[in-house]
Amino acid sequence: MTLDLIIRDAILPDGRTGQDIGVAGGRIVAVEPKLAAEAREELAAGGHLLSPPFVDPHFHMDATLSLGIPRVNRSGTLLEGIALWGELKPMLTHEAVVERALRYCDLAVSHGLLAIRSHVDISDPRLVTVDALLDVRERVKSYIDLQLVAFPQDGYYRSPGAVDLLERALDKGIEIVGGIPHFERTMEAGRQSVEALFRIAADRGLRIDIHCDETDDPLSRHVETMASEALRFGLADRATASHTTSMHSMDNYYAAKLIALIAESGMNIIANPLINITLQGRMETYPKRRGLTRVPELLAAGVNVAFGQDCTMDPWYSLGSGDMLEVAHMGLHVAQMTSQEAQRTCFEAVTTHGAQVMGLEGYGIAPGCRADFVLLQAKSPSEAIRLRATRLVVVRSGRVIARTPAREASLFLDGRPPMVDAAAYAPKLG
Repeated sequence: MTLDLIIRDAILPDGRTGQDIGVAGGRIVAVEPKLAAEAREELAAGGHLLSPPFVDPHFHMDATLSLGIPRVNRSGTLLEGIALWGELKPMLTHEAVVERALRYCDLAVSHGLLAIRSHVDISDPRLVTVDALLDVRERVKSYIDLQLVAFPQDGYYRSPGAVDLLERALDKGIEIVGGIPHFERTMEAGRQSVEALFRIAADRGLRIDIHCDETDDPLSRHVETMASEALRFGLADRATASHTTSMHSMDNYYAAKLIALIAESGMNIIANPLINITLQGRMETYPKRRGLTRVPELLAAGVNVAFGQDCTMDPWYSLGSGDMLEVAHMGLHVAQMTSQEAQRTCFEAVTTHGAQVMGLEGYGIAPGCRADFVLLQAKSPSEAIRLRATRLVVVRSGRVIARTPAREASLFLDGRPPMVDAAAYAPKLG
């Protein structure tokens, strides 16, 4: 049989070298050394790293690339960002949201990012962002898996009409229930919102992903309620708590109890290193808290922890690039995950762990999986993070959809060649 595509001589994230990947009908049919088959197209990996595509399980596509509209967040704080988004919302149009989102999706593909979960603010009675991103989801479905979360940005109970608007958004086709309990007026209202949102998710058979405890307040403990409700309704890994930065400030005794409960519940945690390290700890003098949730401790307890991009050039964050290796790089440093094993885990936090959060079918590099992958100019996951490796080739359903020329580093040192491969300077381990 003639295959559609064979990629020759690839290194896989698990360390296997010299692997050939055969593709037919949009699926991987073989992963083995020196695959004895022919194909309509062959790509030489040249001993570079072939990974499943990058996954961003936490993003805000309705706000992306809106930097400077109507003004810039001068303080760079979370609260000014929320206020600025409130000013921008009445100005939003269907066409503008779609145009910015599609530009971001093009950027994502160039970085090998082929799966995104975006929260969609449903607090505007017009539901402009909902209709716009449903439109975008349809337009990009051939090359990006885009999941949408009905997110009451201004509070499920605090924002007038949000209870009804969330139901309307779900009726329109948004597939995940969202919330933000720490933004309700009282802790009790936040607890009640978590219970109500879990009931909606369970009754509708949907996943749930809640912005939870995105604060420095160690007494913000809605993630405990989330874990309890996940157990109560049997949602397990269909439930996700995003941010959970209050865990950074909790006392160790309570945190240990809480982490055990989260592990028992089976739900996911998403940390957003770029944003959490930027927005948290703003009321500190010194020493300053980092703000990122307890990633190593959660992982050690068996909790699935993924990293998200969260924002790119929007009211909350003026930076960002759509590059999940940048996210992994920041997460590695902030969480002090610098062992070789921990560095590989940070790579998994922007690939396989995010795919688990999103429940992606056929994700991975094995026979039967979807033929979605990215060829990186690196020899290992750790090196890919260190170099923010060039995405040489991006493949979706067995078809090449993006290419980037290999990158060379210039050196001008006596006795050294003028052009060298930066990867050649990587340490040889093992």
